[in-house]
Amino acid sequence: MIGSGPAGQRAAIQAAKAGRRVAVAERMASVGGICLHHGTIPSKTFREAALHLSGYRERGVYGAAYTVKTDITMSDLLFRADWVIRNEIDVIRHQLRRNGVELWEADAMFVDAHTIRLTTGDGQAHREVTTDKVIIACGTKSTKDPSIPFDGQRVFTSDEILELEHLPKTIAIIGGGVIGCEYATVFAALGVRVTLIDKRETLLDFVDQEIIDELIHEMRRNRVTLRLGEAVQSVESIDDANGGRVQISLESGKVIQAKKALYSIGRTGAIDTLNLDVTGVEPDSRGRLVVNERYQTSVPHIYAVGDVVGFPSLASTSMEQGRIAACDALALTKTPPSPHFPYGIYTIPEISVVGKSEEELTKAGIPYEIGKASCRETARGQIMGDGAGLLKLIFHLETHEMLGVCIIGEGASELVHIGQAVMALGGKVDFFIDTVFNYPTLAECYKTAAFDGINRLAV
Repeated sequence: MIGSGPAGQRAAIQAAKAGRRVAVAERMASVGGICLHHGTIPSKTFREAALHLSGYRERGVYGAAYTVKTDITMSDLLFRADWVIRNEIDVIRHQLRRNGVELWEADAMFVDAHTIRLTTGDGQAHREVTTDKVIIACGTKSTKDPSIPFDGQRVFTSDEILELEHLPKTIAIIGGGVIGCEYATVFAALGVRVTLIDKRETLLDFVDQEIIDELIHEMRRNRVTLRLGEAVQSVESIDDANGGRVQISLESGKVIQAKKALYSIGRTGAIDTLNLDVTGVEPDSRGRLVVNERYQTSVPHIYAVGDVVGFPSLASTSMEQGRIAACDALALTKTPPSPHFPYGIYTIPEISVVGKSEEELTKAGIPYEIGKASCRETARGQIMGDGAGLLKLIFHLETHEMLGVCIIGEGASELVHIGQAVMALGGKVDFFIDTVFNYPTLAECYKTAAFDGINRLAV
């Protein structure tokens, strides 16, 4: 395995449990890959710290001025992330060791299609190994435009954002994808004035539009300025008496000034040092590797999993890809993955969806109906002070089969799994009407939304 992120870990453990000799090569100083050190885990922990210290969750009850700590610093926010990362490293190391997986802390480079040279951090060749099967799980890195003056201080990517020394008063975020939206809402919750720029006319177009409308409403309520349909012409880092600033010129003629700028326009496969040319595996223009449904590349004994293969680039799906690839490489029987996998988008408020959106069903010509419930309609929602939460069920107009679940609000990424399970089992919206949920819980929204949907059918 090349890479010890979620995909590499799962692939290694699956292969080890089958009784094979397995090794993982990791170029970073510790296991976990980008997911643990720069991506999913630190960013979500950063979000959790921001929600706690800013008192954001309690403002619905105690008022907009409520806060746990008045002068929040980056050190305050990163303390929690550092603690979580240290513990996760221990957990991963223990899991690999317990399953007999060898861990090589070295950079991996192909010598030929079956031989890999391992180089240590000091640039010295450590050893060469031969292998029957290879699974590439090297992940991605932030895409950088050569015209942008990245310095890691004023202008930076998401891989560097948590290295900031101070919380800025203003920040401009270029790119309204998942990462850009997540950081925009987190910084806004901390009181930072945020400007979000994207050349597309809407945010996160793979999510149901009604959910995105709710997100945009909350972003604007938290003073996020949205510049959608705007292309960036240039980015300049300017020195001044106040410690410097970033000036962003848009093609429309608008000029945006901020203390910091986050550039978040996609990610590129981290394949630079793999020397793939000698294997016959050819990446695309974004460094992604093309694979079949079993995650084989064009070279049958070389597999690729995780973010390096592109969509959907989720830690959850990457884990499953690693398992499937390992099973196929070792000719083990395996259960096909369910097509119903959820997206978790950790904005504030968070979003999670599974299945089809209204827009997708309309385009496909599938008759459907919806049912909706607001979290504020539940006792648990009132207890938590969640006034923004919304759960929407989408079901077939005639058969009542569940087609999609869309949620925005506190706990969305947990709640979605109830709908996911029902969909995976071919369940109908009627299931939620006949089911008893704990009281008071946010899960009651499923029952409320189901009644709302069925009542819409009554004429």
